[in-house]
Amino acid sequence: MRPLTEEETRVMFEKIAKYIGENLQLLVDRPDGTYCFRLHNDRVYYMSEKILKLAANISGDKLVSLGTCFGKFTKTHKFRLHITALDYLAPYAKYKVWIKPGAEQSFLYGNHVLKSGLGRITENTSQYQGVVVYSMADIPLGFGVAAKSTQDCRKVDPMAIVIFHQADVGEYVRHEETLT
Repeated sequence: MRPLTEEETRVMFEKIAKYIGENLQLLVDRPDGTYCFRLHNDRVYYMSEKILKLAANISGDKLVSLGTCFGKFTKTHKFRLHITALDYLAPYAKYKVWIKPGAEQSFLYGNHVLKSGLGRITENTSQYQGVVVYSMADIPLGFGVAAKSTQDCRKVDPMAIVIFHQADVGEYVRHEETLT
């Protein structure tokens, strides 16, 4: 387990900033202590420095995971967020989308959100902006990317895709053997 390099940190923070913007600072400087990001087997983990000091006694080859997995770096050095980061991204999200109960199941199976399933969307959401997807009961379901801006969503066909699927809580069941 090692700290992220400057390039890795930049790539990861750019990806997270798509969803929470300048609230990124709140992830690191928390009132309950200082938190940090560490890389282990191409996966980025988020943990308190207290836990990090305790983990220093465990050898790297025996360590499976530590803290919360935020995502992983692909072989082309792009950062891909995992659904396990949703609990930390949802409270700080700048742009949110609420989907109707009928569209929840489709989204949780890994499908994109259609205009007919869109309940509400945050004002001034631009195209290709990262959004956190909620149920109408304000339960975070996952995250995605806006395929259309807020203004375009008002006048688009009901069968048009408005949110591209990125990750959802259904992945816990669909990919439970690969999530660490």
